[in-house]
Amino acid sequence: MRLDSLDWAVVGAYGAIALTVGLYFARRAGKGTAEFFLSGRKLPWWMLGTSMVATTFSTDTPNLVTDLVRTGGVSQNWLWWAFLITGMCTVFFYAKLWRRSGVFTDMGFYELRYSGKPAAFLRGFRALYL
Repeated sequence: MRLDSLDWAVVGAYGAIALTVGLYFARRAGKGTAEFFLSGRKLPWWMLGTSMVATTFSTDTPNLVTDLVRTGGVSQNWLWWAFLITGMCTVFFYAKLWRRSGVFTDMGFYELRYSGKPAAFLRGFRALYL
């Protein structure tokens, strides 16, 4: 395959834009822990919820969906659609409450909800298993 000058221009422009955005947010995130983890608490709760749902999908999700459909037929799509729908409902319900609690991560939420040894066990379990 041979790339023409227009192709290289598109690749270069994409790289420059990605680098610029990355440098901007790296500087901004370096201002503090709250800025890094919480975007300075400036994003609306619904955008945080959307971000939380998006993090559950990764590059292996299409492989899972393909395997589900291959082994069980098209009706197996309801499995991951149910995950998506219930995940979105849960996140959008809890995102506002999570913001109000003032925690940075889900581990902080567990520490707030479950104190002492149960919280320590849960954090350790999540660190090893998830």
